[in-house]
Amino acid sequence: MNNLSRKFISGSAIVCGLFILQSCNKNEQPPQFPPMELPVSKVEQGNGLVSKEYPASIEGVTDVEIRPQVSGYLHKVYVDEGAYVRAGQPLFQIDSRMYAEQYNTAKAGVSVARANLANLKIDLDRRKELVKESIVSNIQIQQAQAAYDGAKASLSQAEATAQSARINLEFCTIKAPVSGYLNRINYRLGSMISPAGVEPITILSDSHQVNVYFSMSENDFLTFQNSQVGSTIQEKIMKAPLVGLQIADGHLYEEKGKIDAVEGQFNSNTGSVTFRAKFNNPKNIIRGGNTGKIVIDQNFDNVTLFPIASTVNIQDKVYVFSLDKDNKAVQKAIEVSGKSGTSYMVTNGIKAGETYIVSGFERLQPGMPVVPKPSNQQASKTQTKAVAGKG
Repeated sequence: MNNLSRKFISGSAIVCGLFILQSCNKNEQPPQFPPMELPVSKVEQGNGLVSKEYPASIEGVTDVEIRPQVSGYLHKVYVDEGAYVRAGQPLFQIDSRMYAEQYNTAKAGVSVARANLANLKIDLDRRKELVKESIVSNIQIQQAQAAYDGAKASLSQAEATAQSARINLEFCTIKAPVSGYLNRINYRLGSMISPAGVEPITILSDSHQVNVYFSMSENDFLTFQNSQVGSTIQEKIMKAPLVGLQIADGHLYEEKGKIDAVEGQFNSNTGSVTFRAKFNNPKNIIRGGNTGKIVIDQNFDNVTLFPIASTVNIQDKVYVFSLDKDNKAVQKAIEVSGKSGTSYMVTNGIKAGETYIVSGFERLQPGMPVVPKPSNQQASKTQTKAVAGKG
């Protein structure tokens, strides 16, 4: 046999071998994935609680500018910056010597006016006796009466001057009009201060209550308005539930606040409307100038709740895995309206009572068979029902 014949026979054998292998491959079945045993549970329906947060600024109920009522040199400072003071407590003392002398002079004027009035009263009474004996005329009586009335008016004027001088003297001691915390003191001992000064001596913040201001968008405002009872916005505000305050360290303030005012119109630049909530501050934990967040809770009845931990986020969409009648995995996109604790509030995509896969779906593909097993949560509920049935 020549070389050409050998090559022909070898090629034929290779072709036949390939044909046989190809025929064998066509008869083989595609690989089958073994079923995955995964925990499942039922979608529940219940009441949802959504907490919304709004950045807020805090102010004292009363921020009072402490200004002098009289001019003079700052003689004494009784308090320090940042101190807590009570209403009526002395804060500052203006040099009062000049005002003390003015008061003494005014009091002396009152004494002179009172003595003059007494003399004219004696003269008037004497003439009234003489007119009975026809010694003096009625004109003289009228003149004495006019002099007496003038002296009486002079006494009233002198007393008013003395009262004004006394008030000015008292103004030399500047007292706290309300209780609160002092801000920075803008003047020092020896400084000349006057009512016409540009800066106040300091600012006193009354913080036994605080006003917290926050803004809502138009959509949130409409949602808030529709969820409250009342025919007017003022009635809705008065009947609105209490709100919380998250302070700067992330903790919720121990006191609840009450919304008591809302602006009459929206800000055209920001598209928001400003609310005011009032909080009691008995321990003076909060001060004016602090920042925080207002927390408003909204209740939703009979909503579909789905655990957030049992969802997958893909390109801004939320997906879950459920089971069909053959216990095969089905991937579904769901629509959510908000978060209630550790659950989503679902509006579309899955319904209460459907079976969903709780966990372990990281390598799960749609259509794969699943062997369902009760989740820990579902088993706990079953045990609870069994115990209740025995009871």
